[in-house]
Amino acid sequence: MLSLEVFYKNIEEQLQKKLPFVVYSKPNENQVSAILQSNNTLNESKDFRETGFVFAPFDDGDTVLIPKDSFLKTLLTSETESLTVETDFISDKTDEQQHKELIKKGINSIKKEQFEKVVLSRVERIKNHDIDVIEKYQGLVSIYPSAFSYLWYHPKVGLWLGATPETLLEVKEDEFYTMALAGTKLFQNDSEIVWGEKEIAEQQIVTDTIVSSLNNIEEIQNLNISSRKTVKAGSLLHLKTDIKGKIGTASIKEIVSALHPTPAVCGFPREEARSFILENENYNRSYYTGFLGELNMTSESSSQERFSSLYVNLRCMQVEETCISIYTGGGITLDSHPEAEWQEVLNKTRTMKKVIF
Repeated sequence: MLSLEVFYKNIEEQLQKKLPFVVYSKPNENQVSAILQSNNTLNESKDFRETGFVFAPFDDGDTVLIPKDSFLKTLLTSETESLTVETDFISDKTDEQQHKELIKKGINSIKKEQFEKVVLSRVERIKNHDIDVIEKYQGLVSIYPSAFSYLWYHPKVGLWLGATPETLLEVKEDEFYTMALAGTKLFQNDSEIVWGEKEIAEQQIVTDTIVSSLNNIEEIQNLNISSRKTVKAGSLLHLKTDIKGKIGTASIKEIVSALHPTPAVCGFPREEARSFILENENYNRSYYTGFLGELNMTSESSSQERFSSLYVNLRCMQVEETCISIYTGGGITLDSHPEAEWQEVLNKTRTMKKVIF
């Protein structure tokens, strides 16, 4: 276990050498881990039998693998606190109108029964004032202690930073876990949490679709679905259902293919919603709403015990030399209202901007 100072010094040196790495912190854990690659080769995961850290896009594309050449870890200090930034951010009116028109188009398509739900997103680009990405990553961990926070870099792909509240798939030996996460409200202290029919219906669609996809895999056994509950991620609240079972003889790749992209980031039915997104969002999501995480790692307590922990890439940004791209989105159903949906993505964007400023 390295000291915090030595740990981040290793990361800084890796970044200066322009060599691939990932730094990450799991939900509600007090340690930060890092995987460093010894060269700049662009590795790919073909069958999800490899060991390392994977980074996959929303749509078709290669799943990048950072192999476990070097593994580091350190403890988070007790000084880490949640950040409260009161800065207000003014949205661009043209961007606001375009996104509302996109939402209206999605609602009209739902009325025409082209699909039942679609997740529509936007990217906001702001000037990069030469931010310290390692420092910003540490701030991200402070804001999102209950999320999977990461800083990922490959010179042939780019640099991404994020904190996602959504697990795609966890596998430990013969057991697996996933979740249905949807619905968003702004957290307000001492206020009673009341969910509307729109949020409840949206989350139920996600739950039903995931369960149906898993039931189509014959090898999976003992599927267990929890009751719906409210969870907090930063300044936002979501509805969540836990889903567990036995993986049997099914492969990780088979389960990932059944789950990704989930209705929480794409829609339902999946192919119809995905087609609408690709035709109408007018930008490339790239790795936003893709997935990332540990693949076939071994437990510290037993080299025989293998596990995988994959997360949906939400609440994320891409850091380039001249600009920073912040990605946010929301689920659209028949009961959606463009103004409310716009405010939802603004709330998500504001939370990410607090990391930068």
